[in-house]
Amino acid sequence: MPFAVVLILLVVGSILFHLLSPWTFTELASNWGMVDFTVDITLYVTGFVFVAVNLFMAYCVIKFRYKKNARATYEPENKKLEAWLTGLTAVGVAAMLTPGLFVWAKFVDVPEEAHVVEAVGQQWHWTFRYPGEDGRLGEVDNERVSAKNPFGIDPEDPNGQDDVVVYSPEAHIPIDQPVKFLLRSKDVLHDFAVAQFRVKMDLVPGMDTFLWLTPTRNGRFEILCEELCGIGHHTMRGAVIVEDQSDFDAWLDRQPTFAEQTSRAPGNAAIGAAQYTVCAACHGSEGQGDEAVNGPKLAGQSAWYLKRQIMNYKNGLRGVHKDDTIGQAMVGMVAILPDETAVDNVVAHIVTLPDNPAPVTIEGGNIEDGQQEYRVCAYCHGADGLGVQALNAPRLAGMSDWYLERQLQNFRNDVRGSHPQDYYGFQMGLMGRSVYDEQAMTDLVAYINSL
Repeated sequence: MPFAVVLILLVVGSILFHLLSPWTFTELASNWGMVDFTVDITLYVTGFVFVAVNLFMAYCVIKFRYKKNARATYEPENKKLEAWLTGLTAVGVAAMLTPGLFVWAKFVDVPEEAHVVEAVGQQWHWTFRYPGEDGRLGEVDNERVSAKNPFGIDPEDPNGQDDVVVYSPEAHIPIDQPVKFLLRSKDVLHDFAVAQFRVKMDLVPGMDTFLWLTPTRNGRFEILCEELCGIGHHTMRGAVIVEDQSDFDAWLDRQPTFAEQTSRAPGNAAIGAAQYTVCAACHGSEGQGDEAVNGPKLAGQSAWYLKRQIMNYKNGLRGVHKDDTIGQAMVGMVAILPDETAVDNVVAHIVTLPDNPAPVTIEGGNIEDGQQEYRVCAYCHGADGLGVQALNAPRLAGMSDWYLERQLQNFRNDVRGSHPQDYYGFQMGLMGRSVYDEQAMTDLVAYINSL
């Protein structure tokens, strides 16, 4: 009898939890209400079966409980009951599967007028490509992927010259217009999923997959990778910005084309040397750094990373947190560089400076324990600590250890990486939490110093 009561309470509790729970789907933001309808049907069918089976079990426990001198009736089969169970099961399964067939038929029928956006996934970030004025995307091949050509676009294909390349995890699309996302992976399985859009699809290496939708409300919607793709899988975030057509057009006009990107002149180190004189007050004339004025070592750091961080300061992605007083000072300093060309010039000069290891200032760390801590870091920054551009991981070895420790603290405390568009800072914030305490941080920096 108590078991029957437990089964009845389980049914009642489950129904109340469903009706009263605050956890539910995110608000729909696309045309795919059919998906919600299909999920609702599945929930109703399985919910009915759950309630019926458990209540029937409770009924059986009560009706056929032990009674003295009672004898069980042997009934090896019941054709009528079997027919009912088979028929009801068939109806339930058909009710769950049939709506999905209609959804899939519409899913593969992409409107001819749909905008095309290519979403490229790799460990562990998203990038995007849009067709240019010719309305056609150029040919791509992962074998052509390089630091200068991260999308692998064929430079001989005229259709690719005007392709708009967005090396950022943030894509923009116009509201109330159908959009087809072409999906491509550079390395392993990924999955492009935006909960509010209700559609998702895997990115399979060597294949081109797709999904389409019509966004129905403006907003910023997070992209998740819902296919386990490695140790940084949980940090692979991006965003789709849905906006009015005029805002979308203005944003698209500001993005570089493949031709503009490849023809961009390299920085002028001679001009950059003159502009660097202001930077030298804190970072040293040879980029060696100076802890007394909070200037980390710059010499030897990757050019792409230096440029990204300077641009982050200029664009308001760094130095905006109230506790980042040193970063706030940097915001004022980078203002002397009026544009991207000036940034390129300064970076071109920095890479010519002698690369001598920064002095060791942090003591008391256990190198062996730090090596264990670094095993996670090595996936992105490399076993030698020299950084991997493809993974957006800068060099660590030979750089200012006090600065490494401070930035790790900043990442852990959300002082750095808190801006919604600083995706790689946010990524480091999640990864930095694997270093649990101060001693582990000291051990980690001690090991990096040994590289």
